Amino acid sequence: MKIIDTVRRAARSLKNAKGRTILTSLAIAVGAFTLTLTLAAGNGIREYTDRLVASNFDPAELIVGRDKEVENTGAPDSTPKEYDESVSSVSFGGQGSMQLKQITDEDIETLRSLDYVEQVRPNYQIDARYITGSNGRQYTLSVQSYNPGQKPELAAGELPGADLPDGELLLPESYVKLLGFKNAKDAIGKQVSITVQQPFTEAALKDLFMSGANSQPNAESLQPKRMTKEFKVMAVSKPGVASLATTGLPVLLSSDDAKTLYDYTAKNTQQYGKYLYAYTRVKGAENDAVAKEAKQKLKKLGFTVITSQEIQATIRQFVDVLQILVAVFGVITIIASIFGIVNTMYISVLERTREIGLMKALGMRSSTVAWLFRLEAAWIGFFGGVIGASLAWLLSVALNPFLTEQLSLGEGNRILINDPLQIAGLIILLILVAIVAGWLPARKAAKLDPIEALRTE
Repeated sequence: MKIIDTVRRAARSLKNAKGRTILTSLAIAVGAFTLTLTLAAGNGIREYTDRLVASNFDPAELIVGRDKEVENTGAPDSTPKEYDESVSSVSFGGQGSMQLKQITDEDIETLRSLDYVEQVRPNYQIDARYITGSNGRQYTLSVQSYNPGQKPELAAGELPGADLPDGELLLPESYVKLLGFKNAKDAIGKQVSITVQQPFTEAALKDLFMSGANSQPNAESLQPKRMTKEFKVMAVSKPGVASLATTGLPVLLSSDDAKTLYDYTAKNTQQYGKYLYAYTRVKGAENDAVAKEAKQKLKKLGFTVITSQEIQATIRQFVDVLQILVAVFGVITIIASIFGIVNTMYISVLERTREIGLMKALGMRSSTVAWLFRLEAAWIGFFGGVIGASLAWLLSVALNPFLTEQLSLGEGNRILINDPLQIAGLIILLILVAIVAGWLPARKAAKLDPIEALRTE
């Protein structure tokens, strides 16, 4: 009997036991469904992660700081530390137990003096009060300096290859209509203003109350000083992968403009000239080996370094762990379905004992009989894989718009991405698993004595 004939005969045999075949296939389908969705989620999250890192980091830039705790974990340890006034630090949390050593202007100059460093940009912490558009309404914002190595997706406008021109900014699309513009394109070239506030310092208060023996401070003099600076919208960024900022998408300014606002808001304060980290561009650091070498050199100078490659690897590692945890359920389901296939095939052998005896009496070889039952198991694996993968594919297509909106991923981003090759590989794997599951029942069928089989009632 030809192979194709054996395959067809196996399919016809399953057709005669539709109910049992469907139920067994559905058991496999549950596992296939779970694994397909897991693979799709892994693909989507990895693609989103890659875009996220590419949008926020220049691959040739290193994130350089002073606190060793954040080098590998990205977060400070909550263990209480001994207070040391000689080091620059910033406190986090209500208990004040978490402190991060900061990088100083002296450190910035040290970095700039290194022959393998091309550029150093401090991470300016700007206390911006609000942004104002054409309608005069005021909205809160976060402000950062633009990184030329970033690749934000734009809704309108164009970005230069170098730094932003002074007096121009990159505006998140979420601000467009709030500030009175019709759409992203309409905002290009229009004026907005950013207002920052100068904090009261101990010295300022002392000058205020000691300026004259008989003078009394009035209400106006007690108000914090503010500065408003006008900017032209150069480009509008799409939401989603524009930034890693936890406070929402930032307004991006040129380094000089960012420093101007930083100087106004931080000068004469304890934190002036201190930064959590500095973006340090190293020659050839796009290459992982060069980045690692530069990291080792900077560590010898007392700096801590995080590369964009490490950030990407950390996020991917987290995704891989989550994917494995979810996939375990699918694997358990498939393992359970294996027993279902074994049981189904044994029942099939018992029910068709006379048929097996007749086939062998007519000259069918034992190996062909065995493969007939193995192919029946293969068909069950195929049906289960196709059903489960198809349902998962349809569900992912239906869920993507909803998940994109709920997670604010931005237009064009998907959290569930199906790879046809992965799905095909999964179905083939399920077919092989089914064949293995049907091996023992098929062996039992092949060993039946035709005479004894024909005597069976």
